[in-house]
Amino acid sequence: MIIVLKPNITQEQVEHIMDKMDKLGLKPWLSEGVERSIIGVIGEEDMLRALPLEGFPGVEQVLAILKPYKLASLEYKKKPSHIDMGGGVKIGGKHISIMAGPCAVENRDMIIDIAQIVKDAGAVCLRGGAFKPRTSPYSFQGLGEEGLKYMAEAREKTGLLVVTELMDIRNIAMFEKYVDVIQIGARNMSNFNLLKEVGKTTKPVLLKRGIANTLEEFLMSAEYVLAGGNPNVILCERGIRTFETFTRNTLDLNAVPALKSLSHLPVVVDPSHGTGRWGMVEAMSMAAIAAGCDGLMVEVHPNPEDAFSDGDQSLLPKKFEAMVTRCRKVAHAVGRDI
Repeated sequence: MIIVLKPNITQEQVEHIMDKMDKLGLKPWLSEGVERSIIGVIGEEDMLRALPLEGFPGVEQVLAILKPYKLASLEYKKKPSHIDMGGGVKIGGKHISIMAGPCAVENRDMIIDIAQIVKDAGAVCLRGGAFKPRTSPYSFQGLGEEGLKYMAEAREKTGLLVVTELMDIRNIAMFEKYVDVIQIGARNMSNFNLLKEVGKTTKPVLLKRGIANTLEEFLMSAEYVLAGGNPNVILCERGIRTFETFTRNTLDLNAVPALKSLSHLPVVVDPSHGTGRWGMVEAMSMAAIAAGCDGLMVEVHPNPEDAFSDGDQSLLPKKFEAMVTRCRKVAHAVGRDI
């Protein structure tokens, strides 16, 4: 439910409404706008309908949110959210943010070198896996905390923000120490206990769509994080599983305008996992920008032939630089920049 506040409402009246909701065991969220402020309330629908909310001082109107995802919906917040990822870097709005780096952090020198390369090409975030969810238990599982330390060192040397995947609730404190943006991978999109815990953090959360999930299920997963108290959620389309075998997944670019018609949250596209083929990454990146995405997540490796994982979908540094140059042209054509 949304409580629309009058323009002249006092701080005391706002606090009275918030306190009343708290005492009833409901969850109120204040969203302050330039012309209007609103309070979104999550809780028992029957209790909310029974309250004489429109009689409260400072309340102009009360509206029901019809979508099952309340806080993620455009009904709750009509203007697109701009998420502060740290260091003054925001995602959402006119600027398109690029996150780039290897699939896995393999060693210190490689991650620091590739960080400088992608920074020079235009990236604002360094991506790389310190903990790797692999299908086979015999595949490289990542360097763990050592890998996080290497990424943190790369941040110190380049100024890039660090985004990497969290798989285990027990590692949250470690991630809060080293990481700027917590990634929840496709395999964990429906790990609701993990989503609840990252909802208690203040770190931005990059949530990837599961390989077999609908957009409503995707937004309901985002709702878990938002309902936990963390408003900084970034959605990531990374391809879904279909009957097609030419590509690793089917990159669902329909999801970009669809999500923007349903939610205020920014949308990132991962063309590397979405295709599994490095030769298709550039074309899909340009298409994603034309479709309206707010960011790209691209895998870049200095020697894909020897990559510990996902070499087939990783761009060489020179290919990445050329891709960003071409993507800038598309961004400018649609009134945006990189």
